[in-house]
Amino acid sequence: MAKGILGRKIGMTQVFSDNGDVVPVTVVQADPNIVMQLKTQENDGYDAVQLGTDDKKQQRALKPEKGHAEKAGTAPKRYVREFRNLKLADHEVGQEVSVNTFAAGDTIDVTGVSKGKGFQGSIKRHNYSIGPKSHGSRYHRGSGALGPIDTSKVAPGTKLPGQMGGNQVTVRNLEVVQIDEGRNLLLIKGNVPGPKKGYVKVKSVD
Repeated sequence: MAKGILGRKIGMTQVFSDNGDVVPVTVVQADPNIVMQLKTQENDGYDAVQLGTDDKKQQRALKPEKGHAEKAGTAPKRYVREFRNLKLADHEVGQEVSVNTFAAGDTIDVTGVSKGKGFQGSIKRHNYSIGPKSHGSRYHRGSGALGPIDTSKVAPGTKLPGQMGGNQVTVRNLEVVQIDEGRNLLLIKGNVPGPKKGYVKVKSVD
């Protein structure tokens, strides 16, 4: 059965497996989510379950956000995302979704916004090759030729230096190592995108 939940990345730690191996894990705080809306083929053109987590202060919520949350009988949420791989029949508006929907050993995909790395050159940003390192080269970390066809123009989409990071990234086929229902924690093997306290979207592999 398809599963999905929203959470917040807490950080990384390590746990021991049954045979004594050290397993690096990322801890995700997944407080109970609320089903905000059920989107259907008839009304919206596609099927999806919309979940929300982390209450937002009333004075910070916009009027449409308040009205949308009232339909689900809850407070406006900071983080709202849709899941297309969940069954509509298993959900209803206002229902809670908790971490116990997952189990140790589940294979999941985690989506988040990667850490911002500031303004970077093309070598680091796009993995360009470095120029000759010998003395006299005078061209070690440049972008290379940019206009092989028309030297007076740079083609749109050319990979150049610029802001790096801050993109939506999905890390696929991760494994759930442990579930802590009491503290609403997911322990996921390996690393997931984003900084500490960054929101992430966790869904089971279709």
